[in-house]
Amino acid sequence: MSKPCIICVALNGSVARKSDNPAVPISIEEEVESAHEAFEAGATIAHCHVRNADETPTSDPEKFARLKEGLEKHCPEMIIQFSTGGRTGAGEARGAMLSLRPHMASLTTGSNNFPGRVYENPPELIDWLAGEMRTYGIKPEIEAFDLGHIFHAAAMNRDGRIPGRLYIQFVMGVKNAMPVDREVFDFYVKTVERLVPDADWCAAGIGPNQITLNEWCISGGGHCRTGLEDNIRLDRETLAPSNAALVRRTGELCEKYERPVATPAEARKILSIA
Repeated sequence: MSKPCIICVALNGSVARKSDNPAVPISIEEEVESAHEAFEAGATIAHCHVRNADETPTSDPEKFARLKEGLEKHCPEMIIQFSTGGRTGAGEARGAMLSLRPHMASLTTGSNNFPGRVYENPPELIDWLAGEMRTYGIKPEIEAFDLGHIFHAAAMNRDGRIPGRLYIQFVMGVKNAMPVDREVFDFYVKTVERLVPDADWCAAGIGPNQITLNEWCISGGGHCRTGLEDNIRLDRETLAPSNAALVRRTGELCEKYERPVATPAEARKILSIA
């Protein structure tokens, strides 16, 4: 299989702390350094959250602006993707940084359960976030935590609320949401191919499921996500020393399945990003 595989690195997320793994980047400076190392290891998308000094998550546009500036300076070819996830704020505050015009931003197209709460994505918020992304020329990455999210994204694509070719990520392994199940994964892929046959897809696996989803994606012709946001370990006994180490592990799977790791130019072409 010669199709290049895009590797996205999810740098830190909103949950993992230094006490869980000292390698989790918290400050803007740490994030930029970690992204640069991951980029050199083969990642072409940086999925970005920002944190406060006490490690709590935030949607502060000023922090996102500083992170974007640092990434553009030190990783100028990397695709910058901002998170609009629900742990960082409520309502439209989740998209307050979109006016900074990152290349991409996450967009969850439905609600679902999380470990201790409901991840709320009401239709009016989904439409508002999608509208902001259209306004600022941002490509959405659809984050599908359940089957209905794929159907809703396809409907939004048909009516123009999400224009262009879709990029859909299956998120599996979040407690109380969709578990890691091979038959479900295969059905997700078939559903995307049926509803939006020109779409590209990837997947994220949480915790020890990360490497499993990486392998399913790479062997199946999709793209993949790795990084300390989703998984802080190399194995049960070993903490991951860096985001770059997780990217290199994903690159080894690409080699196993004879998939070239996408270059920045190839990733931009696949995603239609200038």
